[in-house]
Amino acid sequence: MGQKKSVLVMRDTGMNNNEILAEKLSTDWDVQILSVRDDPNFFNEMVKNMDAIVGGPIPDGVPETTKLKLYQVPFTGYDWITPAELPIGATLCNTHEHETTIAEHLMAGMLEWQTGLMRDTHPVMQKYSFNGRDINKGPHHRELRGSTVGIIGYGHIGREIARRCKAFDMTVMAVSRTMRKEPELVDWYGTVEDIDALFQRSDFVINCAPGGEETRGMIDRRCFSMMKSDAIIANVGRGEVIDEKALYEALSSRRIRGGIIDVWYKYPGKKNPNPWPSKFPFHKLDNIIMSPHNSAWTQAMSHRRWDFVAANLDRLSKGLELKNFCFRGERVD
Repeated sequence: MGQKKSVLVMRDTGMNNNEILAEKLSTDWDVQILSVRDDPNFFNEMVKNMDAIVGGPIPDGVPETTKLKLYQVPFTGYDWITPAELPIGATLCNTHEHETTIAEHLMAGMLEWQTGLMRDTHPVMQKYSFNGRDINKGPHHRELRGSTVGIIGYGHIGREIARRCKAFDMTVMAVSRTMRKEPELVDWYGTVEDIDALFQRSDFVINCAPGGEETRGMIDRRCFSMMKSDAIIANVGRGEVIDEKALYEALSSRRIRGGIIDVWYKYPGKKNPNPWPSKFPFHKLDNIIMSPHNSAWTQAMSHRRWDFVAANLDRLSKGLELKNFCFRGERVD
C-alpha cells in the first residue's frame, strides 16, 4: 500500500463539505479543510505538506512547496493563475459539470422572451372572466420553433444549448476559434472569421466564449448593428467578451429586443466586497433578464462536481492521467 496522501480543501471557495469529499474518494486521503483568511501563515505551512489543493484563488498566490502535485479548481475559470505562478511538479485541472444547468437556465430565458409567461400572463389574468365569454387574450406571443440561434463558443455549454434548441426545432448556427469537423446538432458552422453571418441571421445570439485577451470586447457596437431589431443577446460565457458600453446602448436604445445576462463586469473583491455588476444601470432596464452569475447553481451540479474532484484525486493517487488538464507549473521554488 502506498503512503496516504493529503489534500487541502479551501473553505474560501465554498467547497467546505470535506466529509462529502472523503466519502466519495475510493483511495486513501487525509482530507483537511481550512480558509486562508483564518490564518494565512498557518495556511501556507499546511500547503507545504499537501499533495493536492482543492480551491480557487489564494490571495497572495500559491505558497512555496515542492510536494504539491495537483491544484484542482472546483469550477471552470482559472484566469487568475498562470503557469509561472504554479510550482514545478504541480498540475492545474479545472471542473465542468455545469453545462446542463446553464443550458436549462438559458432555455428558460429564451422561452420567457418568446412566451412572456411571467411578464405578460399576470396582467391578462387580472382582466380574465371565467363566465365562458370570449375575452381578449392579450397580444400574440412567439414560438422558439423556426427561429435561429447563434452560439459563439461551441464547447461544453454550447453543445448542450444546441441539443436543447434542436429539440425545439430551431436552426442552430455556431462559431469556434478554430475550424473543426462540422459537429452534430449544428446546421451552420464556422470560425470567428465568419461571425458576421451569425449576427445577421440569428434571432438569439448566445455568447459561451471564455474571457481573455483574444475575446475581450469581441462583441462590440459593430456586431450589435448587424443584429435583427427583434433579436435577443445572451451571455453565459464571460462578461468582458461583450463590450460593456455597447451592450448597454443596444439594450437601452432598443436597438435589439432584449437580453439574458448571467455574467458581469465587476465581482466582489478585497477592495470592493459588494460592487454593482456594471458601471451602467442595467437593473433599470425593462428589456433584460438579469441573474447574478448563478445559472449553474443547482445541488445536482454541485454533486457532479464533487464526484469529478474525487475521481481526479483518485487518479492522482493511482498514478493515472488526470482529466481536465489545464497546464503544468513552471515556477521554481
